[in-house]
Amino acid sequence: MRHEQSASVREHALAAELVRRVEEEHRLAREARSVSAALGRHRITRCREDNAEALRAMVARHGWPTSEMVGEPASTAALMILLHASDLGFQLACRDRIAEAVADGTCPAVHHAYIADHCAVELGQPQFYGTRINARTLHPYPIRHPGTVDERRRDVGLGPLGDHLRALRGGLGATGEL
Repeated sequence: MRHEQSASVREHALAAELVRRVEEEHRLAREARSVSAALGRHRITRCREDNAEALRAMVARHGWPTSEMVGEPASTAALMILLHASDLGFQLACRDRIAEAVADGTCPAVHHAYIADHCAVELGQPQFYGTRINARTLHPYPIRHPGTVDERRRDVGLGPLGDHLRALRGGLGATGEL
């Protein structure tokens, strides 16, 4: 019983730290609008580096922070930290851990979709789910077997890619064309 309580306290602390770290990055991003561009970028970069290092330590000690371990909001926060990490090797290792957690039912499949696409694009390979969008063109980076992308997206809980792109472009008031 005592071991279960200490594990619960530890997992709660991990969850709180993950969420706090992402909230801090969001705060810095909001503040960046009111300071010089260089200073804002520096603060965000430093925050992301610190977050990635903290996540690396958590993963080394406790494994990937799955939804089952820390709750879905904190697990999603861990994914956001991972996506902003600059170490592709760490991202690839976590991608594999997330895939195992999805297979075990302890993590949402959509988490794997995001990190798998991120890693594929970083490696110069086509993505599977179309989650990575080029911010300049508002078009997805190349997609493996684009004719079946919506089936793969549906399998992980994402809506059709066309709907997502229309919403993204509409929200930005852009056509998405160069």
